[in-house]
Amino acid sequence: MPANDAPTARSYRATVSALAIGQLVGWAALYYTFSSLVLPMQAEIGWSKQVLMGAFTLGLAFWGAASYAAGAAIDRGHGRRVMSAGAALAGIGFLLWSQVSTIAWLYAAWALMGSAMAMTLYEPAFSVLAKRFPERFGHAITALTLVGGFASTLSFPAVAWLIGLLGWRGALAAIGLVLLFGVAPLHAWALQGPAFEVVGPRSGGGPFAEDATLRQALRQRAFWLLTLCFTLHAFVAAAMWAHIMPALAAKGRSEVQSVAIVVWFGPAQVAGRFVYMLCLRAGLRIGVRTLGFGVLALLAVSMALFALVEGTAGLLLFALLFGTANGLVTIVRGSLTPQYFGRSQLGRIAGAMTGIALLSRACAPLLTAWALLWFSGYRGLLLALAALGSLAVAALALAGSPPRRG
Repeated sequence: MPANDAPTARSYRATVSALAIGQLVGWAALYYTFSSLVLPMQAEIGWSKQVLMGAFTLGLAFWGAASYAAGAAIDRGHGRRVMSAGAALAGIGFLLWSQVSTIAWLYAAWALMGSAMAMTLYEPAFSVLAKRFPERFGHAITALTLVGGFASTLSFPAVAWLIGLLGWRGALAAIGLVLLFGVAPLHAWALQGPAFEVVGPRSGGGPFAEDATLRQALRQRAFWLLTLCFTLHAFVAAAMWAHIMPALAAKGRSEVQSVAIVVWFGPAQVAGRFVYMLCLRAGLRIGVRTLGFGVLALLAVSMALFALVEGTAGLLLFALLFGTANGLVTIVRGSLTPQYFGRSQLGRIAGAMTGIALLSRACAPLLTAWALLWFSGYRGLLLALAALGSLAVAALALAGSPPRRG
């Protein structure tokens, strides 16, 4: 039996609530803040969009590279250390970012923050909860993603307010302090107690496949097709998040008008997850794979809509569709992996899948920044992203249904 993290366990409610707050702040800071900083940094420092996107790309690459190691550490019972250290590392990265004067300094800060992403954002929390509360894992994912879905809604207006109050450097320093002295201790407090709970392999969780090792998973066709599916989704979503503010500016929207559109991403994410939860509680058994087909198709439609519309109503509809798809795909990804491969090596398997997918996510901001030159604007780029979203639907279909035994 792997060693426990601490002698005194927190309750299910306390653990999930604390991790949900950590996800809300972590996603708002580490993932959504960057797009709001592109234009202020360009105005002061004068670095090109390609150079700035390269920093975000490097961070995403480190996220992917560190994902397996983080998952393996969680499988060994060190989830508390992983998630607490990850939040602290994120805070240090933001403090470094706030003081950048050279490109190398900026890239070093994002290397730290990318490693912190692998240690804190969703997949580590899912793996920790799957091991601590296997009988309530599905409910825990829903609760975590419901709260985390407000991250973009929190990030864009909060960062705009902080920039107006403190300047972009002061805003980054403030975010770093919240991560270092708020989220890191919260993770350490929440994840006290045994890292594992011994129950039956399928207890309370529905008919899952017999637990597979990472080596066994790598030999399965479904592993690679699911990875391809989530890789394509990751590329499209990362490209959109990195370019959303400049893309709206290209459509003639001011910063205030752009924020008024992007703040709807979060409510749409949460609304989609909440409706799904209500359907399950009402006895409407919507399969996770069926849900996956719907949300991936919705992603493609939202990209095409953003490419083709100019009016405010159309852009708001895009925000609602994209937010819904982006919110529900988290539940799909978090729930399908244990259905296909079990839970005992979930950290390693999910870490490997995430690492591969994040190679695509890491390339997205920089590749799409260069692709803009070839497409001569955002319309062609967004239509290409819509096509990639359609390929993700095909990959999920080819993966087949998860095995159902016992």
